[in-house]
Amino acid sequence: MPMAKCVWIIDDDPGIRYVLGEYFASHNIPAETFAGGRELATALTERRPDLVMADIRLDGENGLDLMRQLQADHPGLPVIIMTAYSDLDSAVRAFQGGAFEFLAKPFDLDEVGRLVEKALQSAPDSAEKSVRNAGMIGSSPAFQQLIRLIGRLSASDVPVLITGETGTGKELVARALHNHSPRATGPFIAINTAAIPADLLESELFGYEKGAFTGAEQRRAGHFERATGGTLFLDEIGDMPLNLQSRLLRVLAEGEYYRLGGRGLVKANVRVITATHHDLGDRVAAGEFRADLYHRLKVISLKVPPLRERRDDIPELVEHFLAEAAAEFRLPARSAEAKLIDYLKHLDWPGNVRELRHLCQSMAALAPAAVVGLDDLPEEYRKLARTNSMVDWPGQLSAELTRRIKAGDNDIHDDFRERFETALAQAAVAACNGNRSQAARRLGISRNTLARMIETKNGKPETGAESRET
Repeated sequence: MPMAKCVWIIDDDPGIRYVLGEYFASHNIPAETFAGGRELATALTERRPDLVMADIRLDGENGLDLMRQLQADHPGLPVIIMTAYSDLDSAVRAFQGGAFEFLAKPFDLDEVGRLVEKALQSAPDSAEKSVRNAGMIGSSPAFQQLIRLIGRLSASDVPVLITGETGTGKELVARALHNHSPRATGPFIAINTAAIPADLLESELFGYEKGAFTGAEQRRAGHFERATGGTLFLDEIGDMPLNLQSRLLRVLAEGEYYRLGGRGLVKANVRVITATHHDLGDRVAAGEFRADLYHRLKVISLKVPPLRERRDDIPELVEHFLAEAAAEFRLPARSAEAKLIDYLKHLDWPGNVRELRHLCQSMAALAPAAVVGLDDLPEEYRKLARTNSMVDWPGQLSAELTRRIKAGDNDIHDDFRERFETALAQAAVAACNGNRSQAARRLGISRNTLARMIETKNGKPETGAESRET
């Protein structure tokens, strides 16, 4: 990082100011800390920072208002917004206000370093926009990365390809892109191309003229025409017939099309967003998808992470879905007990967020008490709970201990402790994608302790345990 650059930190939490101040000092980066806007305003009369890190909620002040004032008075000054309220709304307001980056608390200091270096070395030519959708919440790294990408694409009018497994919320992403785009006042029309018979899909998309086929008694507008001025979302684009793929390619390339049976060109004033759960590259190789259309679509691509890659979001999602269901069914407020949350975090969730939402609806409707627990799970989930090893690992440990004692083994405590710590550390590092600092923080231990736990008796790291950090 450039040593001459100066970072200013505005946060009403003295702990955050101290941690960030110490971090920058240890990296030889000049930094100043402020508890609020008044102190900052006084300092700005004498000097100017190269980067500002500001909390979104300050004591008696609004961090976003402060950011806007900073940018009005000091154009081009990059601002990183920090927040403990890690939802899409916070990201929306941050990016729409012109934030250079959005940083969710609690944060990894290595991530802070990377963002600060990027901000100091980059010239923010224009404000980044973001999006808002109340149905999209989460603070996991995978979800926050998606939020950032949505925010940066919301002001664009280019086609976007959204990929991800079934049930991950691809349509929510498409709606978010639309709702905070220049076309937000126009219509948003969603169509599942796999759900419409192939012989009807062409007329549904492009419309038809009177007499185009038997039964066409009058002109009918297609989805492209009805979405004029707005966004057309084509879900399951990977299942679109090849002949229609060529027509879609022409619309994207030339911005015009013919109605079925028509001779006059129709201008397409619409943003096209597509989505698929398929690997389109594989479908191209199999001759089931046009390569030219694939390359046009994948220029801007967003991948929605599956729920198993954002397990830390499950408590927040459960709370949201239970509240949503209680309101929908006109029931008293519902909450989930800790054991239920812990269990849900260990499931595989093949149906992703959609499956979790449906489960919460079921539990909210059928649970006899306001606090929903393991006993309120539907039968198929209760069966999993009875067999899931993560739920009863203490019992399995006890059984193994009993077996070792009866076998006459000695020094069992040290052996168990070493194996447990090594397994715990390796699992944490793997779950954090090799980031040891993050793994140590999640375990509540120091990075040195984590490194010791990973080591074997001869002091060498276990295979696969090396961190990717430098």
